[in-house]
Amino acid sequence: MKPNSKALIVGCGYIGLPLALRLQEEGHEITAWVHSEASAASLAAHSFHRIIVGSVADNDKWAALDELYDLVIHCASSGRGGESAYEQVFLKGALMMNAYQRDSRKLFVSSTSVYRQNEGEIVTEESPAEPDTATGRILRVAEKVVLWAGATVVRSSGIYGPNRGVLFEKFRRDEAVIEGDGLRWMNQIHQRDLVAALAYLIDAGERGEIYNATDDTPVTYLDFYTWCSGFLQKPMPPHGPVNLLRKRGLTNKRVSNAKLRYTGWEPIYPSFREGIAADHSPK
Repeated sequence: MKPNSKALIVGCGYIGLPLALRLQEEGHEITAWVHSEASAASLAAHSFHRIIVGSVADNDKWAALDELYDLVIHCASSGRGGESAYEQVFLKGALMMNAYQRDSRKLFVSSTSVYRQNEGEIVTEESPAEPDTATGRILRVAEKVVLWAGATVVRSSGIYGPNRGVLFEKFRRDEAVIEGDGLRWMNQIHQRDLVAALAYLIDAGERGEIYNATDDTPVTYLDFYTWCSGFLQKPMPPHGPVNLLRKRGLTNKRVSNAKLRYTGWEPIYPSFREGIAADHSPK
């Protein structure tokens, strides 16, 4: 990105904030968009050029933007919401971004949940992305919307990091259950690695491509909890039935990061082991 560029971070939260700070340190002018006044207040110390508060689906908010940004990054979260939240945040947000920042370079953070493969397949960007959940289908349509406008799409696997890690925290609280035989595959990426991947693609000037952002090491639930057991010196969780009603659907796949790695990016934490150890080792 050229020096002193103007960047709009749509969703300046767990991923957007560290990315915004990184771009600001490089000398770029940052406009941060957040959903609530409380989130806006938490950004006050960072001296961003501008803070926008409200829904990313709000036509009036987009229309009120009085400048064209060099870069718009859509990394807003649905807040673990359902279909309605996905439509507002991802699909309508994407449509607004295209309409009001038509000539800006765009980056859209999506999810590997658009892949529904469930037989342990290795999944690349060339694999079919035909989600069978309502939220996944909405996200896939949003991807097509932004790709049509020349955006780069980054499909993130499950994000963990400081103060975030659902499975690890469930294990710590003795709430974890190994579903079935525990041999389904899952895919993860550390917050720092996802931020670094986005920054790398921005610097590389990528446009109109799809990249999987995930670490080097898909892992089964059984192996994940086995490692956690040793790391925390706690007994293994009990086994239980497979939850077939999960909101994001039941998948079993190994997501490849080979395309992103080929660009020159590599993860700081090749697996969850290094990432969790870094986050939870004594300081």
